[in-house]
Amino acid sequence: MNVTLAEEIALLSLDDESGEARSRQSAGWAVAGALLLELVMAGRIAVADGRLSVTDTTPTGVPLLDGRLELLATWANRGGRRRVADWLTKDQSKAVSATIESLCARGLVVEERRKALGIFPVRRYPEADGTVERELRARLADVVLQGAVPDARTSGLIALLQGAELHGISFPGVPKKQVGPRMTEIASGQWAGDSLREAIRNMQAAMVAITTTVVVTALT
Repeated sequence: MNVTLAEEIALLSLDDESGEARSRQSAGWAVAGALLLELVMAGRIAVADGRLSVTDTTPTGVPLLDGRLELLATWANRGGRRRVADWLTKDQSKAVSATIESLCARGLVVEERRKALGIFPVRRYPEADGTVERELRARLADVVLQGAVPDARTSGLIALLQGAELHGISFPGVPKKQVGPRMTEIASGQWAGDSLREAIRNMQAAMVAITTTVVVTALT
């Protein structure tokens, strides 16, 4: 089954049994960034100097990506210099919801609804089919822990996970110092062309800037 980078990050973040999202905020930014990266890789958008532009509105054939592409095209056509950080801030929660819906439609997770304290509605998404996640974790382990050579998509995924500081959900129980250097090496490697590497750097910078702003705001 072919899944998007965003769906892979969402699967890593969701607890298999409880369905609760771990590292919710950071994973949310990574999911939104992954959708952008996927569209860059598909030649639908370009990212440079912290700005993004839609270069091709032709549908990709992947409903999750095409939904973001349509929204991006409308947003970009309003004029002005469109910053990656602005889009991630605008789309983050909607991107996560759309990605979870896609996972449900694929039968990989199932939605459970209940009320916390008997009052507040809560949704959880426990695992329904663990095949994709098991393959994903094995692939990440081969590349990061065993030193296998990653393909471009896996490298892009690792770059997003590294940029969002999602070492913990990617390699549960493994110290960051054991995986961090290898993830950084892959993220900064020569696995993609100049334009794609620039897109990765822009999205990593945007996620860091957004996260820093959120933390500072919370402390003031």
